[in-house]
Amino acid sequence: MTYQRLFDCIPHQLEHFPRTDMLAAKENGQWKNYGTKEVADIVNRFSAGLLKLGVGGNDMTPEGSDKIAIISNNRPEWVFTDLAAQQIGVILVPVYPTTNPLELEFILNDANVSYIFVSNEELLQKIKGVAEKVPCIKGIYTFDKIEGSAHWTEVTQLANDELIQKVESVKQSIPVTHLATIIYTSGTTGTPKGVMLSHENIYSNVQFSKQSFPFEDAPGSKVLSFLPLNHIFEKTCTYIYLYSGISIYYAESLDTIGDNLREVCPDGFTTVPRLLEKVYERIMSKGNELTGIKRKLFYWAVDLGEKYDNRISGGFWYNLQLSLANKLIFSKWREALGGKVSFIITGGAACQVKLLRIFNAARVPVFEGYGPTENSPVISVNRKEKDGTKFGTVGPPINGIQVKLAEDGEICVAGPCVMVGYYKRPDLTAETVIDGWLHTGDIGVWEDKKFLKITDRKKELFKTSGGKYVAPQPIENKFKESPFIEQIMVVGAERKFVGALIVPSFPVLAEWMKEKGIHYTTHEDVLHNPRVLELYRELVESFNQFFNHVEQIKKFELLPHEWTIDTGEMTPKLSLKRKVVMEKYKDVIERIYS
Repeated sequence: MTYQRLFDCIPHQLEHFPRTDMLAAKENGQWKNYGTKEVADIVNRFSAGLLKLGVGGNDMTPEGSDKIAIISNNRPEWVFTDLAAQQIGVILVPVYPTTNPLELEFILNDANVSYIFVSNEELLQKIKGVAEKVPCIKGIYTFDKIEGSAHWTEVTQLANDELIQKVESVKQSIPVTHLATIIYTSGTTGTPKGVMLSHENIYSNVQFSKQSFPFEDAPGSKVLSFLPLNHIFEKTCTYIYLYSGISIYYAESLDTIGDNLREVCPDGFTTVPRLLEKVYERIMSKGNELTGIKRKLFYWAVDLGEKYDNRISGGFWYNLQLSLANKLIFSKWREALGGKVSFIITGGAACQVKLLRIFNAARVPVFEGYGPTENSPVISVNRKEKDGTKFGTVGPPINGIQVKLAEDGEICVAGPCVMVGYYKRPDLTAETVIDGWLHTGDIGVWEDKKFLKITDRKKELFKTSGGKYVAPQPIENKFKESPFIEQIMVVGAERKFVGALIVPSFPVLAEWMKEKGIHYTTHEDVLHNPRVLELYRELVESFNQFFNHVEQIKKFELLPHEWTIDTGEMTPKLSLKRKVVMEKYKDVIERIYS
């Protein structure tokens, strides 16, 4: 493969399929389209303005190149900033809008960020709150027009003909090996790690994914984008679309996805299992409101969908019924998604097999894939082709990379998509990439010799069903600072939210109850006392403020007995045996999520 830089998508699109709606978003309630030529002009002026501000690739090393950060919802300005930075060798550092102030301060200082682009007033205030502790910041620009703040267009207004010519010459000098981005991910210790990804890393993943799925060049087709662009999955998909002539429409917010789907009528979109769960829950709640024959037909169709298997025919009678269900019931589901969806790709966490069966039965094709940030990210994906999908697996590996399972089942991958390394952390890089093989920390097995199935996490880091990583240990350690908590285990892998099992410190609790004039009986009875439950609710809320929204404990259960070596929950080194606790208390955990 001849590698290209990501920003080469602009001349590629201009030459092969110039669009009037390369990017589109709602502005003042109306869809505003940006054509390929207009995007090219905006991005060139933006690059020129950044040069005027004094930022550029400099010596082209990760440390020597200037960095700018972006904290924003998905919108065309996000992509303008990304492309403008790339063209002059500036490294983009995208940050989640929900990142807590301590992590935000760490990331901006660690990356030595000089300028920050934020979307709105709320995020502007958040940045201002940490800015005094980040001496490298030279300026903050906003995408929304906010009184008293610098608007991003002030950067483009700095451009002149001479600077735009300079941009053209700088572009030519950017090698494919140069870093396109540093994406900070949660570490198991809670300190974010900066994943360095080059143009070659992401571009190779774009092209291999494009061939494997496959994404043919499809001028005229559209997608709706709503997964955060600061996540590598949506960013890589963005460049798949741009290199395929597919228009990108940005959803206004997560709350408006339903309306935006009906307005845009996209050919597809990417999502995480949690959002699919929400769509399904909404459909089922509407079905529940039906009465009489309509209700019976609805549940008959859903029951048929749950039995669907794309690899084994259900036989003449089943297929006939399913065809009828598609006409009477599932056609309305498709209309709610805009009526044209030919693919939905889900990743970031395991998708319930039941949902995959039902949506695919309803002719809403959902394909599950997998890959970590460190591989730019796609390792495998289920395919459109015949025999290319198996529910419950993450599909065959994409073309162009090598995948093997280590002796302990750990999934390892090699190829041009593997990251350059962790920024300023050669120690972590050496632990993670060994002899060219990226060790993912995920445990897997092969099914039917070609489909990869994820079975476990090697480390304790887990993902919610929304695809967000959570490191339980820092949360547990913080909560254990309370004298009222003896032991705690954070749960939530592939679940909607983070929960916790808490073993109270009974001597401290007994003392508190005595002071409050509450009679102490048995451990079991105490844990049902309304005032005790209120105490722990307040305690959990007070500690939640130290963590990002996704890491906060939403529900918990109090347990009457301590975990010990003798009862099997602790190792001789007094480490928690998470699997044992999960199994022993599975009913209690189900209660948290019921």
